Amino acid sequence: MSAEELAMVICASLERSRAVEVDGLGIFSRDDSGRITFDNGNRPRIFLAYVVEDVQIAEKLFRAFEAMDYAPWLDRKKLLPGQNWPHRIQQAIENADFFIPCFSRNSVRKRGGFQAEVRHALECGSRMPLDDVFMIPVRLDDCKVPARIQRETQYVDLFPDWDGGLERIMAIIEAQRWG
Repeated sequence: MSAEELAMVICASLERSRAVEVDGLGIFSRDDSGRITFDNGNRPRIFLAYVVEDVQIAEKLFRAFEAMDYAPWLDRKKLLPGQNWPHRIQQAIENADFFIPCFSRNSVRKRGGFQAEVRHALECGSRMPLDDVFMIPVRLDDCKVPARIQRETQYVDLFPDWDGGLERIMAIIEAQRWG
């Protein structure tokens, strides 16, 4: 798609709604006078990986990151009908500043998309500078984190102290962002 075609799609979309978010780029919006503005926000992009059994906690984490003015990515919130979801998820992981896998008793023993997302994130992280933080594993309950993750990365517990866990995640993101 050319830049002109993209601009036309965004303008047409802004006729129907006040704002259009282009993942990895930013938010275009139209004010009351009809003027179009763009906010890349320089907000940290956070990919949230989870299993369907943990969707309520993943959505709570998504809302918490939105409230912190971050740009979280959750499939249920960002995938559109008709999109090639495996390709779109891979793109979202590759474009993320941080990848947060939500480990739980449900996710550690389940095969499927979550495991593939974690493996893809490990591959993406391997291309980053060694001192950069990309993966921030979290535990949603008292589960055993996979040995490779435990060996290479410190994880954050979101139980029994949800707020304390969020503060640790935020500290990591802010240190990386401004460090």
